[in-house]
Amino acid sequence: MEQQTHHPGPQGAEDGAVVCARCGAGAPESTPPVTWTCSVENGSRVYFCEHCARDNIRAIEGRLDSSWW
Repeated sequence: MEQQTHHPGPQGAEDGAVVCARCGAGAPESTPPVTWTCSVENGSRVYFCEHCARDNIRAIEGRLDSSWW
């Protein structure tokens, strides 16, 4: 049986801007910079800015949901 996989786009404002799921910082473009981190939590793709990712890198690598950190 073949299953279709849904790939949601970046989480962000209505204008297509990407927003950090932790602090709310906006990405300078409609796609997140390479320094941002992407995570899938509860079936949704979320992005974290480089500052939030650096502050919580061990929790991210341990695959803890952001609600734990």
